[in-house]
Amino acid sequence: MGNNLLSMITFIPLIAAVVLALFLRGEDAAAQRNAKWVALLATGTTFLVSLFLLAGFDPSNTGFQFVEERDWLMGLTYKMGVDGISILFVMLTTFLMPITIAACWGVEHRTKEYMIAFLLLETLMLGVFCALDLVLFYVFFEAGLIPMFLIIGIWGGANRIYASFKFFLYTFLGSVLMLVAMIAMYMDAGTTDIAQLLTHEFSSGPINLLGWQIMGGLQTLLWLAFFASFAVKMPMWPVHTWLPDAHVQAPTAGSVILAAVLLKMGGYGFLRFSLPMFPVASDILAPLVLWMSAIAIVYTSLVALAQSDMKKLIAYSSVAHMGYVTMGIFAANQQGIDGAIFQMLSHGFISGALFLCVGVIYDRMHTREIDAYGGLVNRMPAYALIFMFFTMANVGLPGTSGFIGEFLTLMGIFQVNTWVAAVATSGVILSAGYALWLYRRVVFGDLIKESLKSITDMTTRERVIFAPLVAMTLLLGVYPSLVTDIIGPSVEALVSNHQMAVLNSDSAVQIAQQH
Repeated sequence: MGNNLLSMITFIPLIAAVVLALFLRGEDAAAQRNAKWVALLATGTTFLVSLFLLAGFDPSNTGFQFVEERDWLMGLTYKMGVDGISILFVMLTTFLMPITIAACWGVEHRTKEYMIAFLLLETLMLGVFCALDLVLFYVFFEAGLIPMFLIIGIWGGANRIYASFKFFLYTFLGSVLMLVAMIAMYMDAGTTDIAQLLTHEFSSGPINLLGWQIMGGLQTLLWLAFFASFAVKMPMWPVHTWLPDAHVQAPTAGSVILAAVLLKMGGYGFLRFSLPMFPVASDILAPLVLWMSAIAIVYTSLVALAQSDMKKLIAYSSVAHMGYVTMGIFAANQQGIDGAIFQMLSHGFISGALFLCVGVIYDRMHTREIDAYGGLVNRMPAYALIFMFFTMANVGLPGTSGFIGEFLTLMGIFQVNTWVAAVATSGVILSAGYALWLYRRVVFGDLIKESLKSITDMTTRERVIFAPLVAMTLLLGVYPSLVTDIIGPSVEALVSNHQMAVLNSDSAVQIAQQH
């Protein structure tokens, strides 16, 4: 089992999807129920198997573990493995998928296909975090667009076709440049093995391109190509506009996975490719990313304040929180990167829970307009408590995981650029503004709307769905070492190698200037 553990975890959902496609027939209530149970059993089994991965992982080993390698097709290699940076993203994905499946228990339209789409999506997301070959990574990375495109386009809201195509075109066009960069990397290094590419030194000498002097040379060109893909995926300002539309139109379960896992692929890509493989370019272009991130935090927080749709407000909140992630990564120090990874994991639990909170009342009232609500605490005290907890976590209340990620990230960026840190810190105040404004409008006040007077509180199923998310948000908030002990050694090695590469590059430039 140890030799094929990653493949088992990755492909159990795919096997379940094939079983559903081949053997389940009909659209009656029994067939719909069976499709849901098969999907829940498959995702639950995947999570249980992934616990063996976590139990057998050695954090002190900064290399790749559980490595599988075999010939694939046309001379390509199937290679999988995890390190301290990727393993927790695998765990986040397997942890959230059963919760997501349970959350869409009320789906009655083409239920079998809906479950198949989510099972395929889980396999492709896990593949992204486990792939140790450029071609394999690209296949998983791009193929993941297809199930989400279908989830938004078939089961989404009234404007779903526009949102699904916008999502697909933005993310696909960004990735075309990444494919060109991967081909250039293969031509330069002679391999698509990610482990070998991490030790390969790409040229960083200045080059002249169309009359422009490009500092960082080939590294800068490759970095920009990868940046085009990962910045859209995060998404970073100003290429973030597809996300609010996608969230608003996506079904609740689609929004949960989009916010909690799919956005994290951009941050993971920066950590796996941009920072370690192109260290000189990362150092040269870090100020650009830091200021883009700071602008994103302030701008999208202000835009969130102006929203009338709950999902759109939370979507803009996600863009702001991802700004802390990119800042932390390109601070390129221990606290910054620790904070960025922690923030991504924490955001997975908190944003997923917030979209589920919207889904709870949307299922009852079929509207996401903030003005349609008010005074829900009078009829839904349990819901009001859960919603308040995750609102506070989203703001970054000490004792919740949201505080740890933001605090570590700001500590890291403060060591690099105090002005950027000052601007970014204002985002903490703005987040309190839009989050508390939303909560007050929806939950507090008198229950004066006739349509809300018969609304019912959360069911047992809904409370069970939220319980693990509450537990993880609290646990990581009071005991962050659960994460930092696992990621710490790998992040330390990444930072050390990055700083050494930049130092060697600076020394080479100085020697060249002297001669």
